[in-house]
This record gives sequence, structure tokens and C-alpha cells, in this order.
Amino acid sequence: MALIVQKYGGTSVGSIERIKHVARKVAEAKKQGNDVVVVVSAMAGETNRLVALAQQVSESPDERERDVLLASGEQVSSALLSLAIKDLGCPARSFLAHQARIETDKAYGKARIKSIDSTRIKRALRDGEIVVVAGFQGVDEEENITTLGRGGSDTSAVAMAAALKANVCEIYTDVEGVFTTDPSICPKARKLDRISFEEMIEMASTGARVLQIGSVELAMKFAVPVHVRSSFTDLEGTWVVEEDESMDEVLVSGVTYDKNEAKITLLKVPDRPGLAAQIFSPISGANIVVDMIIQNASEDGTTDLTFTVPKADYKKALSLVEKTASVIQAGGVRVDPGIAKVSIVGVGMRTHAGVAAKMFQVLAREEINIQMISTSEIKISVVIDEKEMEHAVRVLHEAFVEKQGNL
Repeated sequence: MALIVQKYGGTSVGSIERIKHVARKVAEAKKQGNDVVVVVSAMAGETNRLVALAQQVSESPDERERDVLLASGEQVSSALLSLAIKDLGCPARSFLAHQARIETDKAYGKARIKSIDSTRIKRALRDGEIVVVAGFQGVDEEENITTLGRGGSDTSAVAMAAALKANVCEIYTDVEGVFTTDPSICPKARKLDRISFEEMIEMASTGARVLQIGSVELAMKFAVPVHVRSSFTDLEGTWVVEEDESMDEVLVSGVTYDKNEAKITLLKVPDRPGLAAQIFSPISGANIVVDMIIQNASEDGTTDLTFTVPKADYKKALSLVEKTASVIQAGGVRVDPGIAKVSIVGVGMRTHAGVAAKMFQVLAREEINIQMISTSEIKISVVIDEKEMEHAVRVLHEAFVEKQGNL
């Protein structure tokens, strides 16, 4: 007997028929002798509908009340799935975040899970019940409802698998696994059989939408094997697991892109100690994630400081930066929301020289201008004009994946 945690995304539970289909898959897993915990997202489109309702009421909705509203989507889907499972003759019980004791910090809209008290869930499993947990939501220490951000149900599922010491966490979605790039942009993209936790973290952080980055970080921390697969087929998907030696043989595992960033530049920032902290502290205090940062020194003793933030947060970030710019007497602020980040990811980069040079040569040959560069041991990211993004993805995929190993 195994303990399996399954997660079903919004498209998997997007209609009553699909919920009944999921119920049959869950019931089958139980009939095979497994203990089963299911984590569900809201039905497809429901979270967007609730966001729109909040914005109709208020141009700037209170974050606490917005989370109360958004969490209701998962409450509906968890109850409906429990009803569907029971209708098949299998005992089931739904749990909301406060019942499953999924405790988070106080960052509304992007909360992080601190702990899970699995006592009640384990009791339900001992009683032979299938447990259905509302994903995406938690409660802080004062019992306020919080949400985990887009894709947060992935994190809910992996955290639950870690807390229960599950044998596997199966992430069911509308794609068959993790692909080398977006098949809608590059028809030659192929599904990966296996990928390391580190590679998946880099791919998630650079735009791949298959898994939320927080879920992969948790999976790596607690060594939870994750199986990403389609809820509409029985095909094997992609296993996200600990790295082994064979993975180093592959130079680049994937090409990713992210259109959801904006670039902010502070001009002529005085070059003195402490100003970087003064600039970025208010942004951090507003829970805005800064991604890439570059600083260019000028001959007149000032610097230009450029960084990227999520496009959804750039207006808030711009307001904060403009206030700081006035205080420190910077030369001005520019913003560019029309950018895209394109990245190549692969653990094989650790042992191969010349990867960055080849990437830059490929882009130069296609006359694609690079605005910013960021690297890690297993990733190279560039910021380019958004209009050139799809072309960049295709040529990089051809150079590094379709012609693997030729530097």
C-alpha cells in the first residue's frame, strides 16, 4: 500500500463532467489499495471571475478580503469532488485550510506555508476515507484566510505530501508533462521523461507554467518525487526528482520564456554606500519580487540602476521608486513593460564551457538585441524586446535542444 497525493488543476475540474472523471481516477487509485489525498484548484476560470468581481467593487481591493473571496473557489471544487467520489460508493471527506491546519505567513495573495498539522487528515485516512483538500489557501496565526498565489495548489499538494511522507505527489494538469519548451511556439518541443529539482526550479522561475516554483522548492527540500502528468490520458508524464549523473550528459533541458515582467531604470543615481538598500527596501516591504538587476557606472560619478519586477506589480513598484528617486535626487525613472525574458536551463552547463557564447551568437545572428543578462550555474537568461520573444525561443531551441551537444 502506498500513500499518494494527487493534485488536479482548474482545467481538470473545469466542469461537472470533468469532476466526475477525476472522481473515477481517484476512486480507482483507492481501489488499488492506496491511501489517497487529493488537492484541488478552483474550477477553470473561477479565480479570474472572482478577481473581476473584487475589482468591480473596488479599484484597489483590500488584500485580506480579496483572499477571503478568492479562497471560495477551491471550497466549491473540493466539496463537489467529494460529492462525486461519494456517489461512486467511496467514503470521502473534504478539508478547507483551517481544518487541515495549513498555516502560512501573513503575505496576502502570495503567502508561504509554514507548517501543516496533519493529525485530522491521518485520522480520516485511517478511517478509510479519501481526503480532498482545498488547494491554494491557508490560514495565518490569527486565523485569517490567505492565498498562495497563482499555481498555489501545486505548493499545497507538495507540502501535504511532505507532511504526510507520501510516496509520490502526482500533479495532474492539462499537459502531458514538462516539455523542452512551449509546444505552441515550437512544434518540435518534446516531453522530458525526467528532470532534476534544480532544473525545474530554474524553469519555473524563468517562465515555465507547469509547476509553481514554491512547490518545486518544497519538493527538493523534502525529497518528494513529483510526477507531472495529464488528467485526460493514462500516459506516463515527467518525473521531477533528485539529480543523478546521467542528467549531466544533457547540456540544455529546456528553453523558457516570461512575458510577465517589466523593466524599471533609475537614471543618474548618486554613487554612495547604502543607496541600493534605500531603493530596494520599500519594494521588498511591499512583497514585490525583484528578478534581474544591473548597474552601469557613468563617468560623472553616478550610476544607472535597472531591474525587473512582475508586470502585475510594476505600477506599485514604479510609485515606490519614484518616491525614492526624489529623496536621493536621482536623475529620473524610466519603465518598459514591453520586454520578455528568455532562458536556457540545464545541469549540463556545469561541466561544459562556451554555452553563453553560443547563446549570444545565436541571438546576434538573428539580430535580436540583448538588454540584460543573468546567469546561474545551470541557467542563462536574457531580457529582449517582447516582439522578438517567440523567434528567440525557436532559434535557441533549435540550437540547444534539437542539435543537442554541438557547441
